Amino acid sequence: MTRMSAPDAPTAPPRILSGMQPTSDSLHLGNYLGALVNWVKLQDEYDAYYPVVDLHALTVQTEPAVLRNRTRLTAAQFVAGGVDPERSAVFCQSHVPEHAELAWIMNCLTSFGEANRMTQFKDKTAKGQSATVGLFTYPMLMAADILLYDTAVVPVGEDQRQHLEITRDLAERFNTRFGETLVVPEPYIVKGSAKIMDLQDPTSKMSKTGSSPKGLIDLMQDPARIAKNIRSAVTDTEAEIRYDVENKAGVSNLLVIHSTLSGTSVEDLETSFAGRGYGDLKKEVADVVVAAIEPFQARMGQLLDDPAELDRILASGAERARTVAQSTMARVRESVGLLPAGR
Repeated sequence: MTRMSAPDAPTAPPRILSGMQPTSDSLHLGNYLGALVNWVKLQDEYDAYYPVVDLHALTVQTEPAVLRNRTRLTAAQFVAGGVDPERSAVFCQSHVPEHAELAWIMNCLTSFGEANRMTQFKDKTAKGQSATVGLFTYPMLMAADILLYDTAVVPVGEDQRQHLEITRDLAERFNTRFGETLVVPEPYIVKGSAKIMDLQDPTSKMSKTGSSPKGLIDLMQDPARIAKNIRSAVTDTEAEIRYDVENKAGVSNLLVIHSTLSGTSVEDLETSFAGRGYGDLKKEVADVVVAAIEPFQARMGQLLDDPAELDRILASGAERARTVAQSTMARVRESVGLLPAGR
């Protein structure tokens, strides 16, 4: 199917959308290097929309005050990480009610069997998460998030690929049934994106939900704690510092972290650490990480000290997002036969 250009801005750069859930007080280094760094680069090429997807976060039971605080913290971390709110829309998903409205229409286009094949629902409930209807229909809300903005491309990791596939299926199904209305998004595969592993289990990705506190490098952690976690990172019983993911996962992870933040190739790092021990590697990685996070933490301090400015950023982003969302929903309502509201 031929992709349509955005109806309200035909000469604008293509849109890209990606978001994060406010499920913790701090993003970790894997979020930063695997996603946020790429978001900063992408805003140079695309009309970027970066929501804090707080409606998705409701699938996990969280105290209301905690959710509100984490939503603010997550938005602030987008900006502290380099997202420019003057170029990119930073906003809360819940501030644009069209997300929920389009999600309902996506629900009505999705068969039960199709939704039941989504692997994340099975994976999360197997790990003890409540099997709510909200969690079951999570992919339909994600589809709405994407389709609402005539999104051309979506950065995806392997764990989200299935959700993008159902988004494309739903867009094509809608267009076939009701006429050309929605843009069918394409996946954006980020080249050279760093995959940061758990410090204590270097065969698993660093994760807000799956990693132990000692396995994480939280961006908002005290620098001394960050250095301590890196010094206690699991390595192996050998002494050679070389990149070998299969046999030396912990050492390889430390080399990737160093290389990504310092800009020094892994090969050059192997050469520079020849004949040196793991203690030297860990100390240098800790120094590199702390130095890289220092300006991020300083910017976070400024944002949290000025909540009015953070509110302004979120309000401005939501206003920009709603302009596009309302235009999309007007087309969708017309296409499906919903009666226009009286004026």
